Amino acid sequence: MKLARTAKELENAFRTARSEAKAAFGNDEVYIEKYLGTPRHIEIQVFGDGKGRAVHLGERDCSLQRRHQKVLEEAPGPAIDAETRARIGKVCADAVASINYIGAGTIEFLYENGEFFFIEMNTRLQVEHPVTELTTGLDLVELMIRVAAGEELPIRQEDVRIDGWSIEARVYAEDPFRNFLPSTGRLVYYRPPAENEHVRVDTGVYEGGEVSMYYDPMVAKLVTWGEDRDQAIRKMRAALDKFIVRGISTNIAFLSALIAHEKYRTGNISTNTIAEEY
Repeated sequence: MKLARTAKELENAFRTARSEAKAAFGNDEVYIEKYLGTPRHIEIQVFGDGKGRAVHLGERDCSLQRRHQKVLEEAPGPAIDAETRARIGKVCADAVASINYIGAGTIEFLYENGEFFFIEMNTRLQVEHPVTELTTGLDLVELMIRVAAGEELPIRQEDVRIDGWSIEARVYAEDPFRNFLPSTGRLVYYRPPAENEHVRVDTGVYEGGEVSMYYDPMVAKLVTWGEDRDQAIRKMRAALDKFIVRGISTNIAFLSALIAHEKYRTGNISTNTIAEEY
């Protein structure tokens, strides 16, 4: 991606982008889109059963990103009110129904100054789907399996309720104090926080296991739920403090700093927040 603010910059960016794309992908086609200075990344969870029925399960705010990779996600979005949620959610559900889409999907947008700008649709579950599960009470994996097996969606839009607030933090094997260099090695000590009605840990690692260089650096997804956003934040801060990993470096201290940051606590975030503040 190249950013151009003037006609001269546009000419240079166009030529550079074509050259780099040709070298990397063998295709020098370029498309141009509007640049947004301080957007939020908002995504809408949708489901379709291929029989003309579709629903949306509200939005997730995934604005806290580092180098375009999501770090913290939450549902619902702190900048989205009920009226806006219903409006954009209906647009997404209607689009899914119109193509007889089957399964789970996520329609992604940049959101700035009250306007949504379409990015793409991911035709799968997302890493951050647990925050939607905790705020809707629905098992998204079960729903996906049911519609894939040919069943009709067991819920209608009026059945969907948003209850409370949920936050997900991605625990990575990387060293924030060394410019986020990947960290590999044996998990000498691995103690995630205890799970309960407010804390959920999704992971596939174990104490004594090896974190190698060949796979994604995610160690776990730490998810908290609260009756409101403040409580979900407090639960996340407490859970991060209890998450202990030895043998490799992790980003847990970085996640704790993000959660405690004034901009995050007030919901005043964008996709640029981490780059600006850290």
